[in-house]
Amino acid sequence: MTKISAAESHVMEALWAGEPLSADEIVAQVGPAQNWGEATVKTLINRLLKKKALVSERAGGRTRYRPLVSRADYVTGESQGLLDRLFGGELAPLVAHYAKHRALTPDEVNRLKRLIEDLDEDD
Repeated sequence: MTKISAAESHVMEALWAGEPLSADEIVAQVGPAQNWGEATVKTLINRLLKKKALVSERAGGRTRYRPLVSRADYVTGESQGLLDRLFGGELAPLVAHYAKHRALTPDEVNRLKRLIEDLDEDD
């Protein structure tokens, strides 16, 4: 799995939301929100190209970019990395941590219960 930095993930999010995009379109979407200039965003695009997370394509006289890594694969990799680094790869300690340090809303508790019920039914 391609390792995408936090800064690079902003470029990827723009592309996942509406690909393909030109460099100017990516700069317009990502730059102001992050207070980044054009050079910074283009550097991130080039890093992602080298990592093979993006591909560039010429169409209508313009270069446009699209992701080669899906958002689902990125989220899965990042989530597993977090579990591995902080909770020994186990999900229950993560949920317990949040339950102790951040009040769960009744809706979140119900959603977790439904998830567990659904998992039990699948067995």
